[in-house]
Amino acid sequence: MSTPLAVLVSGGGRSLENLAKCCRAKKLEAHIALALSDRAGIGALERAQRLAIPSAVVARRECANAEDFGAKVFAQIEAAGCEFVVLAGFLRLLPIPSRWLGRVINIHPSLLPAFGGKGYYGNHVHKAVLERGAQFTGCTVHYVTNEYDAGPILHQRCIPVMPEDDVHSLAARVYAEEELALPEAIRMHLAGDVRLEQGHLVHRTRDGSGAAQSTPN
Repeated sequence: MSTPLAVLVSGGGRSLENLAKCCRAKKLEAHIALALSDRAGIGALERAQRLAIPSAVVARRECANAEDFGAKVFAQIEAAGCEFVVLAGFLRLLPIPSRWLGRVINIHPSLLPAFGGKGYYGNHVHKAVLERGAQFTGCTVHYVTNEYDAGPILHQRCIPVMPEDDVHSLAARVYAEEELALPEAIRMHLAGDVRLEQGHLVHRTRDGSGAAQSTPN
């Protein structure tokens, strides 16, 4: 059975299109039922229109506070019948209702917990990686909690930082890993291989039971 996804975007929408291709190629038992942005006029919404994906905008500046913003976002998500939410380049802090905890993931362009938190997004991350002299970087898919980039880690992919890398070359190589990591993380969750219960990651064991990691969030 195909799971309806909401994909939240703030930029160009490359990850949105990558996920749409994965869904349509049946690499995921899912379909994108809604693309939602925090602002109008962005490339991701143009991609959504071209891909015949329903879209919506909830403008943060028109909301009284973060809680009002979150409530309006999830009202749109629920009205579209979505069961799972993917933050793919969504740059707003999104309060997560308790009923949605464990059903919202985010992809971040570093190996969290390194180079995460407020202000670390896009090329700001890659610039910091290079300035720090890190030998490895990559991307992280994690469950979303009510703190920037702090939720339990679902999946990561790692690459070496090359001596010749600049911000743009590093960003391109990290994004190539994101194209693989995000669909795989969604597949893992939808297949029941991993889930979030009371702040703990629970992995399905070979006998089908669950084994919780010891570190809560």
